[in-house]
Amino acid sequence: MIALSLAEIAEVVGGQTHDIPDPSVLVTGEVVRDSREAGPGSLFVAFVGERVDGHDFAAQVVEAGAVAVLASRPVGVPAIVVEDVQAALGALARHVVARLGATLVALTGSAGKTSTKDLVAQVLGSKAPTVFTPGSLNNEIGLPLTALTATEDTRFLVLEMGARGIGHIRYLTGLTPPRIGLVLNVGSAHIGEFGGREQIAQAKGELVESLPPAEEGGVAILNADDPYVRAMASRTKAKVILFGESGEADVSAENVRLTDSGQPSFRLHTPSGASDVTMRLYGEHHVSNALAAAAVAHELGMSADEIARALSEAGSLSRWRMEVTERPDGVTVVNDAYNANPESMKAALRALVAMGKGRRTWAVLGKMAELGDEALAEHDAVGRLAVRLNVSKLVAVGGREAAWLQLGAYNEGSWGEESVHVSDAQAAVDLLRSELRPGDVVLVKASRSVGLESVAQALLETGAEGEVAAR
Repeated sequence: MIALSLAEIAEVVGGQTHDIPDPSVLVTGEVVRDSREAGPGSLFVAFVGERVDGHDFAAQVVEAGAVAVLASRPVGVPAIVVEDVQAALGALARHVVARLGATLVALTGSAGKTSTKDLVAQVLGSKAPTVFTPGSLNNEIGLPLTALTATEDTRFLVLEMGARGIGHIRYLTGLTPPRIGLVLNVGSAHIGEFGGREQIAQAKGELVESLPPAEEGGVAILNADDPYVRAMASRTKAKVILFGESGEADVSAENVRLTDSGQPSFRLHTPSGASDVTMRLYGEHHVSNALAAAAVAHELGMSADEIARALSEAGSLSRWRMEVTERPDGVTVVNDAYNANPESMKAALRALVAMGKGRRTWAVLGKMAELGDEALAEHDAVGRLAVRLNVSKLVAVGGREAAWLQLGAYNEGSWGEESVHVSDAQAAVDLLRSELRPGDVVLVKASRSVGLESVAQALLETGAEGEVAAR
């Protein structure tokens, strides 16, 4: 964070200082909510959770070097006491972002947010110092904490914004007002909470509504291939840039193909020129993500050659998202177990098939959460797609939703041993260990709550000869 005195912070957040001998002392370290991350010069934010009260760690963090605690009550050590800790954190982030002068890029969408954010960050980072959301810390706490990691030399701030209801993104853009807003898609993720795609589109579109007008530098970057997103152009006064396959797109790709290993290659077209890209990521769905990142970079002054070079060098920065590891025995494990929704599940299956040409392919799939009344139809559709794509074997893991996956495969024509339903992750591991052969490709994917990353980890811990095989 940029250096601020405790007196300045107290004024910004509307708090009262307690047990602070010298209010001019500067916070020069990070703003943290985890007591284990506190260090010299840091500010600790004490949240009260369901099981843990951050105030109980106040003395510990000060001993570790924290300058003070942002708290909702006095804690016996230097503290700035406020009525609402979350609101105070947001106010501090808003103040720091306003002081920085960095270009703030915000993005949202039902699927692909984190992968695209990682691409945008790496492309812009090749040009100038860039701070971006780690992992999926895209809510009302993670977003301001990310913004507060920016320093005086930060030129670009790339923030992922998630939403579980109307008004959530509007709140986040109030904390960190973006100049460039990117909307990827409107899909089925969280449809059970929102009630329908129209409501999801309403929520996601709050991002473009927050942008400054075009004459003040506001830019809305929209997916031309998604009608819900394309329609958001009418909801903003910002300049509109389109990306995608549509003939209307300002940023597009031609000659898209997959390499033998399943990595996308294409010719990138931007208003400033064209250049060839071969990505390190896996799956054709990353082409759309790459075009979104390219549109952002173009608006920030990068040439087509610079963008293509950065996209070709970019990797995955977030765990359990199409992590590809080959064991010594030739089995390839694709760990995409961080989360799942219908769109990302289908994209992952297509990537599996592309990677597994001429090899046996395994899809180890579990529940997709928060689909509401659409859950049965969506799980059935994924099971059917696995059969249509000719995945060698579907292993559906878990309870009712997994049974729907397997039933969809069965009804599509998957009989015998082509699909199987197992009770839990350990049963899946036991099955795979007994049946995998050298050269097989295994995809592991489900919603985060299922915890299927344990399957991928178990497969990587033991190779064909029982040796540790992760690398």
